[in-house]
Amino acid sequence: MKSKTFKIALTALVLTLAFAGLLYSSLRDGTEYYKHVDEVMGDPGAWNGKRLQLHGYIVDGSILQKPNTLQYRFQVQNNGRMVTADYTGIVPDGFKSGSEVVLKGRLGPQGFDVEPGGVMAKCPSKYEAAKPGTGNKG
Repeated sequence: MKSKTFKIALTALVLTLAFAGLLYSSLRDGTEYYKHVDEVMGDPGAWNGKRLQLHGYIVDGSILQKPNTLQYRFQVQNNGRMVTADYTGIVPDGFKSGSEVVLKGRLGPQGFDVEPGGVMAKCPSKYEAAKPGTGNKG
C-alpha cells in the first residue's frame, strides 16, 4: 500500500516540476513590461535588455530622420526623464513632436531600440463624455 502511495506522490511531483519548468521557460523570454519613461530611466540598469512597452511623449524638435531612409532617432520623455530611441520603419500618422507614444523594444546602452512595427502613437480621444445637461433625453 505504501509503495502505491509513493508512486502516486512521485508522479505528481514529477508532473508539477515539469509543468513549472515549461511555464518558466515560456514566460522567461516572452515577458514584456509596460513602463513609463521616468520609471525606466530612474534605474536603467534594472531594465537593460528586457522587453518593454515604453510610454512617453516625443520631445519637441527631437525627431531626426536619416535622409532617404526610414531610420529615425528621437527622444521620449515623461516627468522630466528622457531616453533616446532608434527606430527603422514606417511611423504612424500621429508620430510628431509632443505626441504620446508607446514603443515596443529593449533598453540598451545607446538608448531604446524599437523593434520593427513597435511605434504606436496614441491619439487624443475623438469621443469625449457628454457634458451634463447636453445629452439626449429620450
